[in-house]
Amino acid sequence: MAAKTHRTAAHPAVLPARALNRATLDRQLLLRRSPMSAKDAVAHLLGLQAQNTKPPYFQLYSRLADFDPEELSALMESREVVRIVTLRSTLHTHTADDALTLRPLVQAARERELKNFRRGLAGVDLDRLAAVAGELVEERPRPVRELRGELLARWPDADPLALTVAARCLLPLVQVTPRGLWGRSGQVALTTVEHWLGRPAEPVPAPDATVLRYLGAFGPASVMDFQSWAGLTRTKEVFERLRPRLLTFRDERGVELFDLPEAPRPDPDTPAPPRFLPEFDNVLLGHADRTRVIPAVNKGRNGVGNQSYGSVLIDGFFDAVWHIEREGGTAVLTAQPLRSLTRDERAEITEEAARMLAVMTDTTDHDVRFGTFLDHGD
Repeated sequence: MAAKTHRTAAHPAVLPARALNRATLDRQLLLRRSPMSAKDAVAHLLGLQAQNTKPPYFQLYSRLADFDPEELSALMESREVVRIVTLRSTLHTHTADDALTLRPLVQAARERELKNFRRGLAGVDLDRLAAVAGELVEERPRPVRELRGELLARWPDADPLALTVAARCLLPLVQVTPRGLWGRSGQVALTTVEHWLGRPAEPVPAPDATVLRYLGAFGPASVMDFQSWAGLTRTKEVFERLRPRLLTFRDERGVELFDLPEAPRPDPDTPAPPRFLPEFDNVLLGHADRTRVIPAVNKGRNGVGNQSYGSVLIDGFFDAVWHIEREGGTAVLTAQPLRSLTRDERAEITEEAARMLAVMTDTTDHDVRFGTFLDHGD
């Protein structure tokens, strides 16, 4: 059932947090698992956050029916998906097509990042650096340390870190396999996305299509939500250009939200089963205002320092953290609730955790526990 909303042109409907939550979960394939393929899901979600190698697999497990991790791994081996720095200057798993278009679209963020290292690049001709780095990584994929050493040999007075950051900002570099494959590993080795895919980069696209795709996967959303997700600025004019094609709402704070007319906006009381999300899942990072998924009381509670843990959505909202450890031949998942849970909630979480352990670990013995492994100091 669609959420009941009433509006006029002068007074757009207000969507409370629970309505935004259910709409976002539906777009994110988290209300019910989807039968779509892994490749189609990566495209629909506009990429999977991938600072670490395992999270993309866990993201798809929580979203797809009968997901087999080897499906995504095979896509990486066949170069139909790649690991590349794009949104928010962070590593993502994208389809090959998106890697060739989203990267140039968000290049402005790379240029802003590069400015932070300008002191370490004094006297370095950036065009020359890009040309040299490109030649090196296209000759053969280069480990980061090797690339840094080659660049430092040419610019010995430069800061070594700044040189490698500059190469990453100036060139669309992918992490080549076996890095990121399921059940396997390898050091980070880099080449250009054009060389890896065997086709040239695409022209920088107009942002309009990406805004529409973003709304389809993360909406309803504000201009600031999109900018936070993409790492871009000054996109209000894009939304204004698209306004005649979109519906508008307000959140409870009065912020204007845009949405696709045909997109689902489920009833706020639609049941939301528990979902185990990995660290840095995009549904947790895809908005400037994250209260549609993360209650204000739990802001920042899924990580300590630089260490982030998995997040459990309970009734659609982040209300527990989780991690997996090996105890001998047993995979042990520990969930730490951030509020009191009902008996039914505990039973549903245990059932979902057991299913995930069966698919996403290589052990036959599994254990699900509730306990405390994080001290939030409260």
